[in-house]
Parts: sequence; structure tokens; C-alpha cells
Amino acid sequence: MTEYYDENGEWVSKTRRKRECDELQDLGEQLIELKAEELDRFELPDNLRDAINAAKKIHQRGALKRQKQFIGRLMRDVDADVITQRLEEIRHKDDVNNALFKRIEKWRDRVIEEGDPAINELIEEYPEADRQHLRQLQRNALQEKQRNKPPVAFRQIFKYIRELADKQI
Repeated sequence: MTEYYDENGEWVSKTRRKRECDELQDLGEQLIELKAEELDRFELPDNLRDAINAAKKIHQRGALKRQKQFIGRLMRDVDADVITQRLEEIRHKDDVNNALFKRIEKWRDRVIEEGDPAINELIEEYPEADRQHLRQLQRNALQEKQRNKPPVAFRQIFKYIRELADKQI
């Protein structure tokens, strides 16, 4: 029977080793789900990157399971903490973008519904905003809504606020 010890010379149980292997395989599965440009952020060995790209092309259930296990084995040679940290950064980026999107939507809705008071608050937050342009877009959006026309100004307000937010970032 083979005994297993960690880097500190302490004995490691079979259950703990299995759990660690499962965690590495789960981490590998998360890498498979990434887009190509997101995967490029990771400094992965060529054999691991090739295995991940191959897994993306596999559709047969059994073959995919074997490929994921293979990726899990390859993950033993990589620093999993660095990969976990980069995955969190990618997820956090999406959270930030979603929060910004929702914030811009709220500003757009307030500008349309409240008019000048909301425009004044928006200008306090984004001093480079054009008050006259915002008022015109707000009037156009209200007219479009009353006449059941396509929401062109509605979208233009969102786009304008998005541009202001992007300048500030």
C-alpha cells in the first residue's frame, strides 16, 4: 500500500486526496466554459491548454467525462490558487458591468420620468453632460411614448449616459 504525504511531511488521507482531485477537476471544468479571449489571460502549459480546447469540441458524454478527468490530472502540475484568483477576477468584471448597466438604466428612466430634477442630479455626477441635449432627448422620448413610436430617443439617452460613464472610468 502506498502512503501519501504532503509537502510538510504530514500523512494525507485518501478522502482528502480525492477531494483535492475533485476540486482540481471542477476548476478545469470552469476553464472549459471560458471564452477563448478569457482563457488567454491564464498562463497555462501547452498540454493543458490543448486538452481544454479539445474538451470544448467534444460532445459525447463519456468522452467528455474522460477528457475532464484528464484535465483534472493535468491541473495537478499547475498552481490552482492563481487560476482560482483569475477566475474570480473574470466573474467580478461581469458583476461590475452588470451593476453599471443597471445604474445607467435607472438614470435613463429617471431622466425621462422626472425631467429637470433628474437631469440636474445627473449633471452633478457627470459635470461634462450637456443639459440642453438631455432635455431635448427627454422631450423626444416622452413624445415617442405618447405617439406609440419606436423608442429611438429612449435608446439615445441610454447611449449618452453610457458614454458619460465610460469617460469617467
